[in-house]
Amino acid sequence: MDLILWRHAEAEQWVEGCNDLERSLTPRGEKQAARMATWLDRQLPEGARILVSPARRAEQTALALGRKYKLRPELGPGGTPAQLLELVQWPANKSTVLVIGHQPTLGQTISQLLALGASECVMKKGAVWWLRHRDREGQSQTVVVSVQSPETL
Repeated sequence: MDLILWRHAEAEQWVEGCNDLERSLTPRGEKQAARMATWLDRQLPEGARILVSPARRAEQTALALGRKYKLRPELGPGGTPAQLLELVQWPANKSTVLVIGHQPTLGQTISQLLALGASECVMKKGAVWWLRHRDREGQSQTVVVSVQSPETL
């Protein structure tokens, strides 16, 4: 299974009283999303499933890719790594799944899958971590396929 975790691009700052789910991408965030989407579109297999947080900034990030996606409440702010992994059916799923979501959930999921020992891995806005599950000589392994940041593309 390939699991691609994409943190939403830069969004407007949260201010007290504002609905967090309604925050939009900044102009810089729109450029980050477009840059990463161009790279991802060349890499993703045609049948990849795309699952997205219902937050506006995550959906705007997904729109930059120009592929069909499904909004999933489990991926919203406050979601857990357990919810994410159950949703994508890690590691039993044989397909590629792209998840567009939030910190700290994405970083916590990376830390858990790579057994880093830390509670979470820091993930920059707009960045992608591509992880692959494989069985090698009877051992279950998680391999880092790629880590990309919009600033380096």
